[in-house]
Amino acid sequence: MAVLSIDLGKTHSVACWYQMADSTHEFRTLKSRPQDFHALLTDRPVDRVVIEICDMAGWVVDLCRTLQIPVQVANANTEGWRWKNTKKKTDRDDALKLAKLSSMNQIPLVHVPERPVRQWRSLILYRHKLVERRTAIKNAIHAILVSEGRAMSRGPKSWNDQSMTQLRRLARPLEECSRDDLWRVHLQMELTNLDHLQEQILKLEEKLDALGEADAGVIRLKTIPGVGPRLSELVVAMIDDPKRFKNARQVGAYAGLTPRRYQSGEMDRSGRISRAGSGKLRKVLVQVAWGMLRNNTHGSAVFDRISKGQKSRRKQAAVALARRVLCWSWAMLRDGTDWRDPSRSRTPAMSGG
Repeated sequence: MAVLSIDLGKTHSVACWYQMADSTHEFRTLKSRPQDFHALLTDRPVDRVVIEICDMAGWVVDLCRTLQIPVQVANANTEGWRWKNTKKKTDRDDALKLAKLSSMNQIPLVHVPERPVRQWRSLILYRHKLVERRTAIKNAIHAILVSEGRAMSRGPKSWNDQSMTQLRRLARPLEECSRDDLWRVHLQMELTNLDHLQEQILKLEEKLDALGEADAGVIRLKTIPGVGPRLSELVVAMIDDPKRFKNARQVGAYAGLTPRRYQSGEMDRSGRISRAGSGKLRKVLVQVAWGMLRNNTHGSAVFDRISKGQKSRRKQAAVALARRVLCWSWAMLRDGTDWRDPSRSRTPAMSGG
């Protein structure tokens, strides 16, 4: 069996042909361009292509799928892939190690969706980045006002139309400010950035809403009380194919919501959650879990049962409820069922959590 492992680089990559029968190998350096990779993949027959997950892994996988060559995408952040106590590490060493680990089936694989799903997922995550930038700008505006003894009031009304009008009255263009009022210039620029960013976010949300309304999975998940379009689209895009998970525990582990485990001899204990996978997915799930205390009677009951009425257990209960929400969502996508209150009828959608 011949394995072609490729250590991907931004400008140049290193390929390694590895023969499993006699462990012989051969290297080649090539430019990281689709045409060069096409020539590499068609140069000689191979049974498997192995690469690491990275920004350029998507189009490499698409090329292999087009040529109908089996491809494995490795997660290089695991213990078995880490280089420890080594005096030499090169791209060739990486490529050869990747081939050997693949030949022994010792590589944790990463699921790479089709290009449309990857593009959708990228747009969803970009919207979250813009929201984070908007929050950073609002914090900067608040810091400017605090430094001038004009602190804003907190709460949902802090950024309404009336408050924004008052902020614009304080701001001044650069040419109208003296040396003592330069903070007004800073405020003017931050408000301009905020308006521009808000416009971009609204346009993105319009596009994402249109894509979500055309996706059956997003529509289905929005039937869960307390779950809106942002979490629904994120879960559908991240899970992609629900049948690739065997059970709910694998789904929770994929999002890093299952506890770490430490076992040695007679010691066997669970630690904090692993935090593996998408941090953005975990964050939104936890936010929705807190909101379910008001909008979802079943979710609120789960939270109360886990927290046992203790304040010290509320955060732990919120994370546990977030895992349940993800598992419920996965089960609904897997079975093609909408949400129904489990207190009225036991449905397949409840079997995930």
